[in-house]
Amino acid sequence: MTTPAKTARPWEEMNSGVILEPIATSDLGHATITPDGRFEAGSYASFTLTYTAGTFGIDDSGSLRVVFRFASDQSNPQFNDPAGAHYATVEASNGAVLQVRWDPKQNVRPWDRTLWIKVVKGYLKEGDTIVIRFGVTDHGGPGMRLQTFCEGTFEFRVLVDPIATFNFQPLPVQPTIAIVPGKPERYVAVLPTRRRPGEPFALKVKGEDKWGNPSDQCDATLHLEAVGAIEGVPATVTLTPGSFAAEAGGLSVAFPGDVAIRLRDADGTIVAETNPLRIEDTKSVHFWGDLHGQSEETIGTGSAREYFAFARDRAFVDACGHQGNDFQITDEFWDELNRITAEFDEAGRFIALPGYEWSGNTALGGDRNVFFPQEDRIIRRSSHALIEDRATARYDCTTAARLFEAFAEAGEFDVVCYAHCGGRYADIEVAHDGRFERSVEVHSSWGTFEWLLHDALKLGYRVGVVCNSDGHKGRPGASYPGAGKFGAIGGLSCFLMPELTRAGLLDCMRKRHHYGTTGGPTGRMIIDLGATFETEGTLYHDDPLLFEAKGRPATTAEMGDIVHLPDGGMSLSVSIACNAPIERVDIFNGLDLVDTVRPYGKGELGNRVRVQWEGAEYRGRFREVIWDGGAKVSGNTLAAARPVNFLNRDKVLEEDGPNAVKWKALTTGNYGGVDLVLDDANAGTLHLSTPLVSFDLPIAEIGVEDRVFDASGELPRFVKVFRLPTDNPHRTLSFTRTIKLRPEGDNAIYIRVTQEDGTRGWTSPIYIYR
Repeated sequence: MTTPAKTARPWEEMNSGVILEPIATSDLGHATITPDGRFEAGSYASFTLTYTAGTFGIDDSGSLRVVFRFASDQSNPQFNDPAGAHYATVEASNGAVLQVRWDPKQNVRPWDRTLWIKVVKGYLKEGDTIVIRFGVTDHGGPGMRLQTFCEGTFEFRVLVDPIATFNFQPLPVQPTIAIVPGKPERYVAVLPTRRRPGEPFALKVKGEDKWGNPSDQCDATLHLEAVGAIEGVPATVTLTPGSFAAEAGGLSVAFPGDVAIRLRDADGTIVAETNPLRIEDTKSVHFWGDLHGQSEETIGTGSAREYFAFARDRAFVDACGHQGNDFQITDEFWDELNRITAEFDEAGRFIALPGYEWSGNTALGGDRNVFFPQEDRIIRRSSHALIEDRATARYDCTTAARLFEAFAEAGEFDVVCYAHCGGRYADIEVAHDGRFERSVEVHSSWGTFEWLLHDALKLGYRVGVVCNSDGHKGRPGASYPGAGKFGAIGGLSCFLMPELTRAGLLDCMRKRHHYGTTGGPTGRMIIDLGATFETEGTLYHDDPLLFEAKGRPATTAEMGDIVHLPDGGMSLSVSIACNAPIERVDIFNGLDLVDTVRPYGKGELGNRVRVQWEGAEYRGRFREVIWDGGAKVSGNTLAAARPVNFLNRDKVLEEDGPNAVKWKALTTGNYGGVDLVLDDANAGTLHLSTPLVSFDLPIAEIGVEDRVFDASGELPRFVKVFRLPTDNPHRTLSFTRTIKLRPEGDNAIYIRVTQEDGTRGWTSPIYIYR
């Protein structure tokens, strides 16, 4: 299978900063792949790629590159173990001696994963071939594992340097295969999170394969069971082969309360349960979005059009934004992206938000998301690093500070920005302007970055909290880590707004009326956070330190609000509903943890002990912390061990002899762990060994409070151990707390919710100042 020539992209012609005219098609040769066709994501396969030299052949010291996208998590070829997985061979038909090496960063992004084949003795003439066999199985190996996410035209992209000038030219027709989903391993069912009495809504259902891809191989009729008085629920919903999702619309609930829907198979087994839906007569309802990700036109996968369609039709989010790296967004693609957001934006159904990622180096301020209220706005790039045409380079802003200045000079105070951490992390001490930058992103596919919120609070900034995917796999709103370096599920943000419109979304973002979660099937939790004051204060939505803001008298506030309270105390009210058990709720005042609330007491603790590891190596790209290790118990019997947040299927938990387990695990600011179920709740000793933390701990000393074993470096890294109920039924939690306020400065009051399954959520703070 081959793909036709595409419009030339400048970065594909670039090598070491030099751009040269392309060589004629007939001179470059051509390549084919066998077999071609459709292959299941994450499966093992074998391929033969044959390159046939063109007019020039390949001269002595000339080269061939076969390159793959940065986002791909397919296996790396290896050349030393014929019986092992991913074994590859390379041969020239005329016996020329070839030097072969693999390097994941040896070509210009996004095609940076590189198999480099250099002719070091001899040469190729026209018609000679180089044959590359990927995933050789002749000696018993399983083949090469394909990437774990779908792509209609997965390219084995071939670049040729026939004259040994180090000018690598892409073939005009590239070998491709299609990577498609596997059979469903689980079902996911989604309801809205909050609606008013009588408002119509829909149930949306999909099957996902083991890698999280929506599957078109579902063939099931699922029986629906309403939990609560939902009107209009059909008896069944059917998923048929060829379709990726099903919907049951026209549902409603007449009276306030929490409802949900369970889905059962033909045997009566529960195969899915929706997130809880809260019905309440309220000004604002909840809408979910993933505003941060990329498509193949920059460093992601799949087209921008497919990107928005996935978010709407397969991830079931209400809002989405495309945030391509600015230095890869050509003027042509910027125009096309604006046409796409205008096309997909449909009030009441789905919001497509125009914008881009300002992608300056960290020393210049670091990555920022930029969102506009309408199309056809000026894109102020951090650079034209991968863009040949410099017609609009006069608008470039090479620092984040200059970006904010340019917005102000142009009077563009309708722009909303987020600071985030991806490859380049935002240094908000270097640059921040609260008139535009309203929130920080504390979680994405790259990991968890609470330190970014902590930085803001230390510096006195009044920011909200969001979570997004920053996904590169073409799955906004449902972005799973697969088998690559991404160690987390992509996050989601919940926006509290009266109606689903673009103007409403941006107003919500400016007011910080939102919370974020780590995403996944149980990530759509309900979080209500409110404050009640003993005396009347003045409530602001814009920061009065930055704007001539108009306040209003208030005795209550919600997440994101800024309140001047000259005197008197406050009471915090919290209400949470999840479709997974709640492990704890942490209450913060700025950097200080002021209370931890659990839905269970010491009397409910049982024979289940959680060992949890967490943290990041440092703020930059190579932040992974390796927690490979094991645990065993002596003087007791280990009845069961269950993984927590083992999100990458290459990282596993397994038995390691009697009363012992071992694991491979990593974190990128997020956390993982293992639940150990013991025969005796208090006998014996727990022994733990990891690269950073090892200890022996009497099991009788493990209680409801954390025992923390610290290995902090630049950022927190630690293991903590605590006890849980044998079975925790608590999926809802409501409480009030009196919060002691500092007499001066800001009190940034927010909560972090942790579910037992490893999902977390953070609210934007309520800022109360004297």
